[in-house]
Amino acid sequence: MIILGIETSCDETSVGIVEQKDNQLTIKANVTATSLQLHSKTGGIIPEIAAREQVKYMLPVLQQALKKGLNFDLSKYQILNTKYSVPIDAIAVTYGPGLIGSLLVGVETAKTLSYICNKPIIPVNHMLGHIYANWLSPSLSIINSPLSIQFPALALVVSGGHTDLLLLKNHSEYEVLGGTRDDAAGECFDKCARLLGFDYPGGPKIAELAKKGDNKAFHFPRPMLGSHDADFSFSGLKTSFLNMTKQHLPLSRTTIPNSKAGWVQTPVENDLSDKEKVVLYNLCASLEKAIVDTLVKKTMHAAEEHGVKSILISGGVAANDLLREQFEKQTVQMGINFFAPTKDLCTDNGAMIAAAAFFNNKPVNWQDITVDPELYY
Repeated sequence: MIILGIETSCDETSVGIVEQKDNQLTIKANVTATSLQLHSKTGGIIPEIAAREQVKYMLPVLQQALKKGLNFDLSKYQILNTKYSVPIDAIAVTYGPGLIGSLLVGVETAKTLSYICNKPIIPVNHMLGHIYANWLSPSLSIINSPLSIQFPALALVVSGGHTDLLLLKNHSEYEVLGGTRDDAAGECFDKCARLLGFDYPGGPKIAELAKKGDNKAFHFPRPMLGSHDADFSFSGLKTSFLNMTKQHLPLSRTTIPNSKAGWVQTPVENDLSDKEKVVLYNLCASLEKAIVDTLVKKTMHAAEEHGVKSILISGGVAANDLLREQFEKQTVQMGINFFAPTKDLCTDNGAMIAAAAFFNNKPVNWQDITVDPELYY
């Protein structure tokens, strides 16, 4: 079975082609374009710009994925005058949650392909798509074997917009155990980086500087560790980081003439002495440790409570090295199998959407699918 997946929920335009082969899901192509560079200076995604870039990227990305994965040249066909056979079995597409303009680009493209190719269309929840990136490991079997993900499984979806814990009973039955009550973990990383004057997304920059620091140098709160539930909160951690940074580092702003923004945060790293740079590294390391401790301890508590056999992490923050190391250490001690996607599959991509559709093959008529920006689980 070959599924083409389309992902356009935010600022990435991605088409992935996934094939079931030899009891594995094999990625034949996974092509992604991004408008991230246009949003880096503004501190976050501008929806209108993201949607316009989706329109620009969609067809070239689709053509490249079909050429790379199936040696199929879409440009040779006149879509309006003929129906033709693309060597795929189904089309999967993200229909929510996300930015409405961006979602529409992907969904309308999928509907067009479904009609002209006479192929079923499978709507996919973007957040579940992240979880199914875990099934795309080259060594992972999709059947019940020692190399497969065993149920019940606990999935932590952790990104710039989400921090959620789900109990997966099987591929079609799951329960949301909890989520963030305010900011997501990735948002905490990014906004603390923004405070230091670094471009969006700042999480990778914090992680980079943290490798040079002592994560015990500063104490930051581990929010809601004693709440006895699966919820998270990171807004207070941001405030704590702001207050601690103000005490130890000089923060400054640069005026922007003739700009509505008025000012921009100056990258603090530019004006620090060697001694102050050590303080910066220690602040970043301590912040990263606080976020990781909170994610790991809350997840492991839920894993013990529900007696799971596997723990899966996914989303952009799942690429964080410290988070992976701590989960590997804790799961070995508890005898639970741990899974994380390759780092290139942690961010938004079409292959994960195709994988989710493979395990949740519920096609709908192309005329019936609509976007749902507010979709939950």
